[in-house]
Amino acid sequence: MAIRVVQLGTPRAAGEGLRIGTVRRPPRGVPKAQFASRDYYDVWLPKLSPSAELVKSALQAVADGDEREWKAFVAHFRREMNQPDASHLLDLLAALSQHSSFAIGCYCENEARCHRSVLRELLAERGARIAT
Repeated sequence: MAIRVVQLGTPRAAGEGLRIGTVRRPPRGVPKAQFASRDYYDVWLPKLSPSAELVKSALQAVADGDEREWKAFVAHFRREMNQPDASHLLDLLAALSQHSSFAIGCYCENEARCHRSVLRELLAERGARIAT
């Protein structure tokens, strides 16, 4: 039992379980009925994605290769995830990871420059079991 942190749209791992999309927008050009069969996600949970403004700043930080901008994004995203709704969801996922296998993910290729790296940290801080 554990949470996998994945890139949405990639093949599922054996025993991965339910895949949760923690993204602001659904995949472009993909019919809703095909989200799961194309390995995007089974359930959409946009509450665990950065706000639209933060998505913009993260994309700019990555494009510029600016470490200071990236660190500012991480700090702002952590503040967003400390809001009650998001924080309760993170607590729930951490608790579920003790009893179930599932995945969370985003579209970004490089996890190190994606909000899912921050979600990984936040879940680990809450005692989640995280698959490597």
